[in-house]
Amino acid sequence: MTTETWLLFIANLPGRNQTLRMRVWRSLKASGAGALRDGVYVLPASDAACGVFERQSREIKAGGGTAYILELTGEEGGRQRDAFLPFFDRSAEYQAIASRLRSLRRELGKLEELDARRRLTALRREAAALAAVDFFPGRSREQLEGALADAENALTARFSPEEPHPAKRKIVRLDRQAYRGQTWATRERLWIDRVCSAWLIRRFIDQKATFVWLKRPKDCPKRAVGFDFDGAEFTHVDSKVTFEVLLATFGLEENVALTRLGALVHYLDVGGIPVPEAAGLAAVISGARALQPDDDALLKHVTPVLDSLYRSYADADG
Repeated sequence: MTTETWLLFIANLPGRNQTLRMRVWRSLKASGAGALRDGVYVLPASDAACGVFERQSREIKAGGGTAYILELTGEEGGRQRDAFLPFFDRSAEYQAIASRLRSLRRELGKLEELDARRRLTALRREAAALAAVDFFPGRSREQLEGALADAENALTARFSPEEPHPAKRKIVRLDRQAYRGQTWATRERLWIDRVCSAWLIRRFIDQKATFVWLKRPKDCPKRAVGFDFDGAEFTHVDSKVTFEVLLATFGLEENVALTRLGALVHYLDVGGIPVPEAAGLAAVISGARALQPDDDALLKHVTPVLDSLYRSYADADG
């Protein structure tokens, strides 16, 4: 017999307090709880689930209602698995997001870049929120993650057609001292990998770096250090994006906060494992790119955002 542990939440709310009823319903829905019937909810047992139910219990009791939290464990919990699992089937919700992704791709040729990226960012945010309450992920989630990556690639092909192709070579460790006071060059109209790589260069590799933004990669000055374009000294290598290549090249991979930021850049640039902060960072950079008059201003505007994100990662690790 399979063993399983579930938490049941049984609530009786005062009929006259519709505001409380709606607030509790929204909170439980946002938590991903399955509604067995009116006033009876279930979640797979976890500290987070217990916290959700305890908070709602306190609020209901304060409003004059009653609430109980029950635990089904062991074989009894296992016997209920087949009955409970349908309440956690997210397939229809994933399919709804995938449908809107298909619409975005059909309309891509008519959209301005900012509008297209705003729509993709909103869909990424919705997908991340759904994944957070998908306690039994399956094929639908994998398919949506693939569709999001395909949509990102379609936007890249439409608005940044000169994105680099992954090089097949070994990443060689280099000394940061040899790259101090350099001119660094990348393609203009900075997007995620390029602006984050420029931030990384100035913060951790070459604090006196100056940047040249290229209309075409072939315009790169001979003495400049190129990054994030085909043929550049630093660009995509195998599965790593340019930001991750810079980390590996200059011995920065042991910095956990930078590695986490690298995973975020990777996901936004080429897809892969979702990162909770991805939609927010993409929205910020997309908006900043629309507002700032040039790439120097964009880098200056985005730098405190990346500084703050890096600090939050460092504090979480510490």
